[in-house]
Amino acid sequence: MSPAADASAGDGDDPRPEHVQRGQPPGVPPLALTGERTLPDVPAENYWFRRHLAVYEWVADRCRGLEVVDMACGEGYGLAVLARRAARVTGVEANPEAEEHARLKYEGPGVRVVRDLVERFSEPADAIVFLQTIEHVERPDELLGHFRSMLRQGGVAYVSTPNVLTLAPPGAERSDNPWHLREYRPEELRTLCEGAFERVELYGLFHARKLRAHELALRAGWDSVHPQLGLTEPAYDRFTPAISARDFRLRPEAEAPLVRALDFLAVLRAGRR
Repeated sequence: MSPAADASAGDGDDPRPEHVQRGQPPGVPPLALTGERTLPDVPAENYWFRRHLAVYEWVADRCRGLEVVDMACGEGYGLAVLARRAARVTGVEANPEAEEHARLKYEGPGVRVVRDLVERFSEPADAIVFLQTIEHVERPDELLGHFRSMLRQGGVAYVSTPNVLTLAPPGAERSDNPWHLREYRPEELRTLCEGAFERVELYGLFHARKLRAHELALRAGWDSVHPQLGLTEPAYDRFTPAISARDFRLRPEAEAPLVRALDFLAVLRAGRR
């Protein structure tokens, strides 16, 4: 059993209390897991939340002083991360419950939330952030062209998506996530991005620190040991909530084979290749 498998127990339309956000500020309605987006403040979801948060933090470090648009911002936690460095952050979210939650929880000086479709929102920006969503899009080539048209001179778009090679079960062409219209291999994502941007850099997200140690333990047979010892629930009840963004690491493709990555991050710029 892996923390990812344990954390994904909330996928699907599951209203159980353990799959609803805890401890939200007064007046902010909690969101429930549906499998469409990850959420903070849900202990069983912590693996996926931290996995996404690691990329937001990496991107935020490269957005210092910029005007940033976070497309499909979901619950909104990425807005708070980006706002630590950016001059201004706009979150765009079409889902009414998620947009209301993000606006009530995160809107403040330098941060605003807009209810709109990512295909329609068109305000100029220095950076566009579009994480873990392009796999949900029906016409991704058109959307990337739209993002390019929004970027100011020298602007950058950051687009992440899961690696189908590590997301799908062994031997399967894709995962069983009903929200995903298409899942990508590294060469497929590169081809898609090069249709709209001349300069494409790909990074892979990998396990680090204790998640890397856990990975090695699985290879050594941990999954056959913990059930026999009766340690499964006690071990993962402690392990999964303790995962942090530092337990993931982004690496350029020159350093690590992207086929083994958990997720891809494409850094997109217009101009010469």
